[in-house]
Parts: sequence; structure tokens; C-alpha cells
Amino acid sequence: MQEFSKRFTLFICLVSAMGGLLFGYDWVVIGGAKPFYELYFGISDSPLLQGVAMTTALVGCLIGAMVAGVAADKYGRKPLLMMSAVLFTVSAIATGLFNDFTLFNIARFVGGVGIGVASALSPMYIAEVSPAEIRGRMVSLNQMTIVLGILSAQIVNMLVARDSTVAANMTWNVEWGWRWMFWAETLPAALFLFMSFFIPESPVFLRLKTAIASAPAEKKAGLRELFQHKYSRLLLLGLVIAVFQQWCGTNVIFNYAQEIFVGAGFNVDGMFINIVITGIANVVFTIVALYTIEKWGRRTLMLLGAGGLGLIYLTLGTCYFMGVTGIMMVALVVAAISVYAMTLGPVTWTLLAEIFPHRVRGIAMATCTFALWVGCCTLTFSFPSMNAALGSSGTFWIYSAICCCAFVFLMRNCPETKGKSLEQLESELVK
Repeated sequence: MQEFSKRFTLFICLVSAMGGLLFGYDWVVIGGAKPFYELYFGISDSPLLQGVAMTTALVGCLIGAMVAGVAADKYGRKPLLMMSAVLFTVSAIATGLFNDFTLFNIARFVGGVGIGVASALSPMYIAEVSPAEIRGRMVSLNQMTIVLGILSAQIVNMLVARDSTVAANMTWNVEWGWRWMFWAETLPAALFLFMSFFIPESPVFLRLKTAIASAPAEKKAGLRELFQHKYSRLLLLGLVIAVFQQWCGTNVIFNYAQEIFVGAGFNVDGMFINIVITGIANVVFTIVALYTIEKWGRRTLMLLGAGGLGLIYLTLGTCYFMGVTGIMMVALVVAAISVYAMTLGPVTWTLLAEIFPHRVRGIAMATCTFALWVGCCTLTFSFPSMNAALGSSGTFWIYSAICCCAFVFLMRNCPETKGKSLEQLESELVK
């Protein structure tokens, strides 16, 4: 199998990582649209329906992630990436088009399936085409595009949402503003679909396909094989770090920015400005991660993320409890986003793409990504109820406790994978 040149490798990694860009945009855009579509659909006084609207896409993520692994092992990585691009495009158009709440949620579900497929396939594809010495940095490109997608959604939301203190503008936002927030995704989604025609199939998939063709008795790996004892330690590690990336609590800042910043004393327009500030911090520290992931290593960054977030959330919860408002709260939220962006955000995807052997990587990535979206779904759905019952202080104290428990687990179980080939890791980790 001819090796890809570094320039061509960078090109195909960037194209694949466009799935991350759309993942980030589609996932976060709803947070800025939330104050307006809730008024349009008349669900402002219904926490249950608010939770449904925020969670529908995440349910689609579960389905997409579950299907992605088996389908990628059967049909290849490239067709699945192309399918995700189609789903993103359809969802972007339909979500802003529908006037019915049920149809709105169906369109969000379709986009969620695209997110689930892209989140499982993009980092795996990048890991399989990248040389060992730059694999961590290349996989981190996927996280880089995710945060760029997040920042793009935040900027679009801010630009589209005209001054909400003016009655006429508020009316426009409720009728049309939230629609344009979703429609803005159409252009990059169509570009991703076009560019995906020019990337090759993963060489790892082609080797596996050749091996199976030359030995018909050799079967593709399934869930039953993944749950064998020799993979159990890796599967547990993968499931824990996937769920922890969500239940560390940082992602509620993106999805429930309105509640978090209004609770910290800001109005809706101040909320949009602060959201963009967090998005910029997210991008800057993801760039930092591109340089530190190969120098400091995956294990060190995961421990730094768990420990750092545990301390920040402890402080943030205490500030909420004491009634602190203003710039201090923004600083703590930015600190949490920054720590997450250079540690748990990119490193989780890198580890998931590295720790599993070739034979089960597709189904293992799908299983762990499914668990990640279960974590995201439960986190997103539970936050309004937790926040109402425990207050912001109690909620962030719980997230702090989760981070501390994860720190102990990672200290005991997380291996270092930097600078090692996928074949070397397989021989070391599979016992």
C-alpha cells in the first residue's frame, strides 16, 4: 500500500475534519436560536418541551454513532463521511424551513444522525491515514474544526440576533432570526459533500477488506468479539473517557449559555457577547493543544483536564452560592472552556482513535461514540432539572465531584500513546 505524501495527508485530513466543523456548528447553533424559537413555538414555559428541543439532535447522534461503526466496516469510511455531509445539508435547510414543532424536531434529528456519523468516522479516518509521529496532531485537527464550527455558530448567532431590546428586532428574531441561524450551515455542508468526492478510502479499511477477501472464513468483528475479555480493559477505558468528556460539564456552557450567563447577571445581548468570548478561548486553546499533544502526551493532558476542571467548577459553584456576578463569572467560564479545549476536547478523540486494534476499531469507535452521545444526551436533558432543583452552585459542585473521580480513574488506567504506531499500541495494550 503506497503511503500518502504529507501534503496529501494534510489535505484529506482537513476534508475529513470538515465533518467536525459541521458537528460543532450544528451542535451549538441551537443554543443561540433557543430564546427565539421557544417563543415562536410557544414552549417558553414548558421545561419538558425545551428539553425535547435541545435533546432531539442528540438522540439522532446516538443512532448515527451506533450505525457508523458497522456500516464503516462494511462499506468503508469514505461513503459514511459523504452520507453525513448529505444529512447535514438536508437538516440545515429543513430545520429553518418548518413551522411545526414536530417537523422542527425531525429535522434536528436528521442533523443529529449526521453528527453521530461524523463524530465517529472523522477521527478514526484521520488516525488511519496519518503517520505515527504526527497522528495526535492530525486527529486534533478534527477537534480544531469542531471548535471553529462552534465559534462560527456563536458569531452567526450574534450577528443574526439583532438588538433584542428593540421590539421590532425581537419580533424579527422570533419570526426569522432563528431560521437564518440554521440556514447558514447549508454552504459549508454542501462544500463538505463536494470535497469528500476527492478523498481516498482509508488504507486500513482496504487492508482489512483484502484480508477478508483472501480468507473467507475470516469474519468482520462484531459487538460479541469487542466484549471479549482481551478487549475488556480497553473498552472500559474508552467508555469512561467518552462519557467523561461530556459529564465533565463543560458542554452545558455551550448549550445553556442563556441560563448560565443570565444567572451570572447578564442580559440576552450581553449573553451573546460572552458566548463569542468563550468561543474565541475555545479556538485559541485548541491551537495550544495541537502543539502540546505530541510534547506533553495524552495521559498528562487528560489528568490536567480532569484536575483543572474539578478545581474550576468547585470555585464556580462557590461563586454562584455566594451570589457573585459580572466579569469574575465570565473569567471562570472562560478558564473552564480553555482547560477543556486543550485537554479533554481533543485528547478524548485522539485516544479513542488510537487505543483499539484494527480488527475492532470500527465497532469500538462506534460503541464509545454512542456512549459519548448518551452522556451528552443525559447531560443536556438533565441540566434544566438539576439547575432548578440544586441551583447553579449545586450543579457545578456535582460536575466538580465527577471530575475528581475521573482524575483517580485516569491516573490508574490511562496509558501514554504518543509517538507509537497503531500496530505497536495494539501489541502493548491487547493482552
